[in-house]
Amino acid sequence: MLGGGLALALVVLALAVLASLAIGAKSVPLDTVWNTVLHHDPSDGDQTVVTSLRLPRTVVGLLAGAALGLAGTLMQGLTRNPLADPGLLGVNAGASFAVVLAIGVLGVTTFAGYVWFGFAGAALAALLVHLVGSFGGQGATPVKLALAGAAVSAGLMSFTRAVLLSDTKTFDQFRFWEVGSLAGRGLGVAAQAGPFLAVGAVCALLSGRMLNTLGLGDEAARGLGQNPALARVFCSASVVLLCGAATALAGPLGFIGLTVPHAVRAFTGPDHRWTLPYSMVLAPALLLVADVLGRVVARPGEIEVGIVTAVIGAPVFIALVRKSRLAEL
Repeated sequence: MLGGGLALALVVLALAVLASLAIGAKSVPLDTVWNTVLHHDPSDGDQTVVTSLRLPRTVVGLLAGAALGLAGTLMQGLTRNPLADPGLLGVNAGASFAVVLAIGVLGVTTFAGYVWFGFAGAALAALLVHLVGSFGGQGATPVKLALAGAAVSAGLMSFTRAVLLSDTKTFDQFRFWEVGSLAGRGLGVAAQAGPFLAVGAVCALLSGRMLNTLGLGDEAARGLGQNPALARVFCSASVVLLCGAATALAGPLGFIGLTVPHAVRAFTGPDHRWTLPYSMVLAPALLLVADVLGRVVARPGEIEVGIVTAVIGAPVFIALVRKSRLAEL
């Protein structure tokens, strides 16, 4: 049953990819899209649109969406908090602060540069959250991690705003990254983030059984032979790899990692061995559909995908949490 549902989810993702390649300010027939893949003709204007503009943003959408879906599922399972999202460990705040410093202090102006600084900032912020959450007895419990993440995020965002308010040039460059977008990112940038995302995805998919055991409580996990502290470190490292690279790649996109795991658990239940692969497939489908909507609702211009995901995700999330039969963590 669940295996057939996953196959259906892959079909939905394939349709979203085709829509992302074919639909925009200039619509491209599906047969042209197929010919671009099978028999590319550089002299064909429509095929050039597909290869130079839409293919890179589709690849970025696939990578960032899959990473955010996995990271959101990991965070909700790790903290046992159904409202947790990839930003809970301070990842988004750390990436934003690092990008601001890169622009304002070092003069970095390319997305290729943002990737490295954003990833480093996300990793350092997550490490700081884990260190703060480890103080006191019982180590880094879910509640302490959530509180530490909120505190670190608030502090980093305060520093970020202070830098932006004092430097209008930095603000002008940063705001295009902060809103979240798939446009303007080349395949080279995706290739830079790809190895981190691949390692993070493999680690996330291998952590399903760990999360199931942690969901029983620390005492039960120890009784089943699992070290809760090491399991949390492993899952947290996966979140950093996934969310750090995705945030650096596409900006701090909201609601993808928060909404999709809830929707998935409505029909898979709380078993993370299924919620993780489902989220990895459906999150990029949602992100690509949101990107396509952003292209068509304001032709010939477009609305950034970060705005569209917020508009779509907020009411969907409210509807999901109000359902009485929504699967619990």
